[in-house]
Amino acid sequence: MTAPTPPTSTLVRPFTVSISDSEIDDVKQRLARTRWPDPETVGDWSQGVRVENARFLVDYWERGYDWRRFESELNRFPQFLTEIDGLDIHFIHVRSKNPNAMPLILTHGWPGSIVEFLKLIGPLTDPVSFGGDAADSFDVVVPSLPGFGFSQKPTETGWTVSRIASAWVELMKRLGYTRWAAQGGDWGAVVTTALGAMQPEGLLGIHLNTQYAFPAQIPDTLSPEQRYAVETLAFYTGDLGGSNHLQGTKPETVGFALADSPAGQAAWIYEKFQSKTDNHGLAEDALSMDDMLDAISLYWFTNSAASSGRIYWENKSGTLAGPKLTLPVAVTVFPRDIPRLPRSWIEDTYNNLIHYGEADKGGHFAALEQPEILVSEIRTGLRTLRF
Repeated sequence: MTAPTPPTSTLVRPFTVSISDSEIDDVKQRLARTRWPDPETVGDWSQGVRVENARFLVDYWERGYDWRRFESELNRFPQFLTEIDGLDIHFIHVRSKNPNAMPLILTHGWPGSIVEFLKLIGPLTDPVSFGGDAADSFDVVVPSLPGFGFSQKPTETGWTVSRIASAWVELMKRLGYTRWAAQGGDWGAVVTTALGAMQPEGLLGIHLNTQYAFPAQIPDTLSPEQRYAVETLAFYTGDLGGSNHLQGTKPETVGFALADSPAGQAAWIYEKFQSKTDNHGLAEDALSMDDMLDAISLYWFTNSAASSGRIYWENKSGTLAGPKLTLPVAVTVFPRDIPRLPRSWIEDTYNNLIHYGEADKGGHFAALEQPEILVSEIRTGLRTLRF
């Protein structure tokens, strides 16, 4: 399925993505044989993915989507494997030509992957070519979470966000970085927040586009912004919480349901894109079909429905309150994120808030939806930490 190139080091080995023709043929054959459920009995998405929309997505995956196009795009970036804490971790590593670039580790969530950061790598590492200032250059490290993408799947329990954060510290050390910053959204923000709580030597600060800053006890009296946060949290844990609940309690059952059905895998992820992007009724308003299918195909070809879902099971005791942080924190709030937190709670949780930004558009998947806005916010948010 994948083809590591001959190692140049015992610690860090070059890696190339190479999905076989037989695997591509297999997914197309499976898609052609999809057994469809009966249509929903409502006129909206309240029962989940609408069959009509899913048919359109699956038909495009079978007949129009080009995995080789995405594979070539991915392989244009330097990729590597390195064993940390018993697991091979896959990552992209692009060094800027600017010797004063700030090292930055970007962490994805679920159903995210390295896919969501590909459009950020060029502007972050080479800002001048994208209309920016050379002083805002970054070296970029983009790892795949354990059990996601081309990282190895854990065969034992215990891969909590704190353990992942410790692995990231080792990864940055192994790459020779002594001073660096971190960024993330969704589960990537949970890992990045864990890094912030650990405050390992060399971590200068963090940027979050998902904030875990609810108070441990919700006040009786709420401002309009705070009430909206509580309402969107109820929506997130209620009507939108089906996949979170199943993956937090029965991730292996989810894996059984999806491992043999690419249409099922597509619907599982498509529904999340539909419900949490800044769209006008369809996920396609916010994300291209190719962007969605790049993400979906990566989950399919790596057979990672169960192993990725276990991040919910491993961390099911966590809350959206999060720890209070004292290291420098920059945040960007996107208007259609769910839940969306008020500035007052963010300022109360992050005691050294160096930047607060509010985007004018975008939802939960900011890197995929609004890469230009996120790049600008990362540059601005972390600028004062440069050395």
